Amino acid sequence: MGFRELFVFNHRPRPYLFKGEHKFPTLNENVPVVILYAEIGTKDFVKFHKVLSEKAQKEEIVYVLRHYKPSPRKMYLSGYGVELAIKSTEYKAVDDIQVKATNDTTEEGDDETEEVQGFLFGKLKQMYPDLKDNLKELRKHLIQSTNNLEPLKIWELQDLSFQAASQIISAPAYKALKLMKDLAQNYPIKARTCFLFFFLLSILETLKLEGKVMHGLHDLGLKEEAISKFMKLQIHPMDDSCALDIRHTSIIWVNNIEKDDSYNMWPTSFQELLKQTFPGDIRQIRRNLYNLVLFIDPVQEYAADFVKLAELFYHHNIPLRIGFVFILNTNEEIDGTMDSGVALLRAFNYIAEESDTTQAFISMINVNGEVLTVKHVKNVLRSEFPHADIQSILGVDSDYDEKRKAGATFYKKTGLGPLPQALFNGVPFNSEEMDAVELETVILQKITDAMGFFQKAVFMGVLNDHMDAVDFLMDQSNVVSRINPTVLGNKRRYINLISTSVPVGVEDISTFSFLDSQDKSAVISQNMKYLTKKGKFILYNLLTIVTGVGPVTIWIIADFDKPAGRHLLFRALKHLKTSRHTRLGIVNNPVSKITDDNTAIARAIMTAFLTEKNSSLKSFLHKIAKEETAKALAAGTKITKLLVPGMDDNTFEKKYNTLGVDIIQTHQMFCREVLKLLPGQMAVVSNGRVLGPLNENEFYTEDFHLLEKITFSTSAEKIKGVVKEMGVNSQKPVDACYFHKFNLEFFISFMLISFFNSLVKIDPQQNEPFYDVVAIVDPLTREAQKMAHLLIVLGNIVNMKLRLFMNSRSKLSEVPLKSFYRFVLEPELTSGANNHFPSGPVAKFLDMPETLLFTLNMIVPESWLVEAVNSSYDLDNIHLQDVEGIVTADYELEYLLLEGHCFDVTTGQPPRGLQFTLGIKNNPVMVDTTVMANLGYFQLKANPGSWTLRLRKGRSDDIYHILLHEGADSPVHLEDVIVVLNNFRGKILKVQVQKKPNKIDEDLLSDGVTEEEGAWKSITSFSGGIPTEEKKKTDVLNIFSVASGHLYERFLRIMMLSVLRHTKTPVKFWFLKNYLSPTFKEIIPHMANKYGFQYELVQYKWPRWLHQQTEKQRIIWGYKILFLDVLFPLAVDKIIFVDADQVVRSDLKELRDLDLNGAPYGYAPFCDSRTEMDGYRFWKSGYWASHLGRRKYHISALYVVDLKTFRKIAAGDRLRGQYQALSQDPNSLSNLDQDLPNNMIHQVAIKSLPQEWLWCETWCDDESKKKAKTIDLCNNPKTKEPKLKAALRIVPEWAQYDSEIRKLIKRIGKEKKNLTRSSRKGKRINFLNLISSV
Repeated sequence: MGFRELFVFNHRPRPYLFKGEHKFPTLNENVPVVILYAEIGTKDFVKFHKVLSEKAQKEEIVYVLRHYKPSPRKMYLSGYGVELAIKSTEYKAVDDIQVKATNDTTEEGDDETEEVQGFLFGKLKQMYPDLKDNLKELRKHLIQSTNNLEPLKIWELQDLSFQAASQIISAPAYKALKLMKDLAQNYPIKARTCFLFFFLLSILETLKLEGKVMHGLHDLGLKEEAISKFMKLQIHPMDDSCALDIRHTSIIWVNNIEKDDSYNMWPTSFQELLKQTFPGDIRQIRRNLYNLVLFIDPVQEYAADFVKLAELFYHHNIPLRIGFVFILNTNEEIDGTMDSGVALLRAFNYIAEESDTTQAFISMINVNGEVLTVKHVKNVLRSEFPHADIQSILGVDSDYDEKRKAGATFYKKTGLGPLPQALFNGVPFNSEEMDAVELETVILQKITDAMGFFQKAVFMGVLNDHMDAVDFLMDQSNVVSRINPTVLGNKRRYINLISTSVPVGVEDISTFSFLDSQDKSAVISQNMKYLTKKGKFILYNLLTIVTGVGPVTIWIIADFDKPAGRHLLFRALKHLKTSRHTRLGIVNNPVSKITDDNTAIARAIMTAFLTEKNSSLKSFLHKIAKEETAKALAAGTKITKLLVPGMDDNTFEKKYNTLGVDIIQTHQMFCREVLKLLPGQMAVVSNGRVLGPLNENEFYTEDFHLLEKITFSTSAEKIKGVVKEMGVNSQKPVDACYFHKFNLEFFISFMLISFFNSLVKIDPQQNEPFYDVVAIVDPLTREAQKMAHLLIVLGNIVNMKLRLFMNSRSKLSEVPLKSFYRFVLEPELTSGANNHFPSGPVAKFLDMPETLLFTLNMIVPESWLVEAVNSSYDLDNIHLQDVEGIVTADYELEYLLLEGHCFDVTTGQPPRGLQFTLGIKNNPVMVDTTVMANLGYFQLKANPGSWTLRLRKGRSDDIYHILLHEGADSPVHLEDVIVVLNNFRGKILKVQVQKKPNKIDEDLLSDGVTEEEGAWKSITSFSGGIPTEEKKKTDVLNIFSVASGHLYERFLRIMMLSVLRHTKTPVKFWFLKNYLSPTFKEIIPHMANKYGFQYELVQYKWPRWLHQQTEKQRIIWGYKILFLDVLFPLAVDKIIFVDADQVVRSDLKELRDLDLNGAPYGYAPFCDSRTEMDGYRFWKSGYWASHLGRRKYHISALYVVDLKTFRKIAAGDRLRGQYQALSQDPNSLSNLDQDLPNNMIHQVAIKSLPQEWLWCETWCDDESKKKAKTIDLCNNPKTKEPKLKAALRIVPEWAQYDSEIRKLIKRIGKEKKNLTRSSRKGKRINFLNLISSV
């Protein structure tokens, strides 16, 4: 029934197929597409796959498989870090409500095989099982004594890094990495005994790529040393900066910097390039350094714009030589009185002869009219040359037709795309750069870039005053004879030509048909015969090169019994005449059913390859490729009559008569199944790279020249050098900088000498290919914590030669590592308890000091958004002395990050306030975001799947449209940007937008304007349990707060209750989700239901380009101030931040409605009234006193933000910019959340709130407490009183609020317990219902 529907619904639009789809091999794409969603390995999959694959083989459908796993079971991930950071206990910040940890102690003793102060307790327990309990107590005592964390003296600190390195180097090689891991990850308790965070998926990708090459070289029979040489080769495809030779005679140069009088006052020395100049200035030197060539058809409407652009550069004395190539009608019967383009050229030539080309160019500028006509040309001639005979200039007998055909011929030869086209110093512009509006900016940028190239050349001495600038440019390695996207494109397909042991000849079609693609390719390669220009072949370690020339192997694939196939062969033969590096082979791909009659020419060619010498073979191929030869054969002429002198007639005739068609059938099968060509389609294979299918007029002799140059310069030349060296002396070691003097290998070679005595060396397994890994690290850094485990895992999964260098720091002044760390990365799946498979990767911290207070941090890849989903313990304050059993926590990967950068193509600046939405077909707006002015950055939360990025409906969509985008999975010009997330790395997009023509003067952030539908939805948030209305609510009190740890979440709930008790205005709370505990997220919906408020949990990933903080507290401070413009939707006009440890005693509506006098935010200043604390008021002296002047230093515990003004003056972007500059100094921004706005007070004004808005006992006297509208429980540096104790003493109502909320929490717990009991009897039924509903 399903397949009947295929035909019933074939009128539906063709589904969009993404990059990397699992598509069943087929040659016919013009058939219906069938997409199967299935789980591989199931019975249903096998049933559907059998039928669909058969239909695909018959070319009835395009069969696409999308793997779908319906099971809801979640999977444990690896590839992240977990940190237990030691927390300061200066102020007690632990909740007094005790939470019991898990009593499951099955993990205890996992590491008992490890040595503890010389004792191996695993062996001791085996030897003395009756003393198990005593040994356990002894082990615990030894660990606790080891974990004594007395502070080190300064003299003990200085050489810690060297001491650690010494321990690692002194250890046996097999233990060195494990020791480094132990030292780095447990350093706080190892202090007295004593680069580079690669994301897992990136490393695996590198291993796969290099492993494929490495195993291929190994299969060729190469040994370890030879493989190492080849792996060090820098082989990359040539980039897209190929240049054409601009010395062609068809180019009409309208000026010459070196010869024209108007430039005679300019200096001529290249040394002028090295003199200092203002940024952006273009040095005027009388040399043709910068050359612009414009290919235009003067008849077309665009031509006038390019002529005006050339005029602009000419009249502003820009040192740019300008040339035109006119593409005209070449029909000689068409003259200048009939065709305006011909008329323009003839008039130009006439004026150039009468005056000069510069005057001809100026006259061409004077031709008025958007579209050129013959009348316009005549008017200019009459005006400037009143006595000229216009008919003789433009008419049939004109003598001024020079370069009319040359331009079209040159244009065709270049291989450039549709007109107009432009070259800068020979390099073609891409299609986006050819926009006439942007072309001026593009050219100026190209001049600036080229200036750097010339400066380097002059400085290095490769360009001097005796050289011609244009000749120097055209002698560069990137200059080619023709531009062919097929040859130069980055999308490249290769076939595997590695020889196998399959003993099959090309005539054995039956055996050949059972081989896989690699073996088929190997058989064709092994049996291939070649034509060369001259010379014989020599074999070096199974790699063939040509003596005196080079190893570029080209196969011509075509039906040689058809004219198109013979034309392609003829062009290849013509190329071979001048080639220095190529050998040529042929593969026949007949268009029709194979018979002796319709393969006569193909069999003749193959016979000649099998029987003739190089010189006679070449002559015969030239003859057989001609059309008159084919006509003679068709007329009945015998093939033996067409042989050329020097051929062995008898041998040829005998082989030709016995050759048969089996070899042609083998070739046809190879073309169909390996090269994926239809019968008769043409292609070229160059050193295994497949170019095709090719059209009849797509590949010319010049393209073969280009292909040889690209192949030889990017790979073959370097491979040839290594092969030759191996042939001369295979035992000679290769210097690491043999190929590239200044690359990484050179640096590593230098380091080998410098750090020889700091080396840990682990040798690979012998007689197997191996990865050569070099690592450089300081053993006591955060990077070493990750790298040590990573190298251990790599050693477990691949054969690796490791050289590990210790790059220690000297004269340390503080402990280098203050945290425990675990890198969760498993080399393979592991079995769980009772060998149940699998258990999943976890981070375990065993034998931790019990006296310390820890905070747990997840260190995950940049594109991951994770949250804690299960832990009853306070993960921000882990004190093991108060815990019985094990502290456990489950985190969940909630979202992957889709990031991007957006720019307005007209201004080149980010469009501040522009909003994007992300969704799917049935739900187009699932999340949304706003573009920052900093780098045009935006981020969106997503999950694996296909997503559509659009501009938000409303102001964004009204004013702008998406012009171009990069990094997505849809065509670059599509306004709906399709993005596929199919791995754990997320994606980074580049989006270019443009204002609509009728909206040029509109401003996204203009007054009184907000986004329409969906604006209330948080830009990076999700609904917190109570659905939020989509329409804007004007009279809502928006309160923002952050908290981490159970104590501060307890304070936060009390703050919320105090806000609600003092206002009648509807309240919406906004909480930063990143650090909230599972307990708080479970309770908050119940509170919202009881007290009638709304809430949202907002989430924003710290951007990777913004300087990262490492301490959790400082990260939270950063979130309070750095992202206010993007955390909340445009519909929120004002928001009030209230610290979690505050108690509100007044209606915050009053604060919201306070006039800020144009400032973007208002802060309460620190009190001055408690005089006994003057010694602690740091802002009264030093930097702050001089910086603030008469202004006050403001506290960040309470502030109100006018988000409209904040965004309009780009306050968020300014704050982030200043933060980026100041945060590089670790001693700066001690109190980040309040130091930053106070530091920026002169650039971003602060409205000082009345003092009663924030009362704090530490700084304010007791008398002022009566007027306090909020009370803040700020720390007291003098008494260091714990928060809870201070709260009960200072705020009488605090205990009442706390009691009320604790009763609610207790009731919630009871209801949850009762619900669990009542559901146990029906558990199986509920579970089945859940599965069926999914």
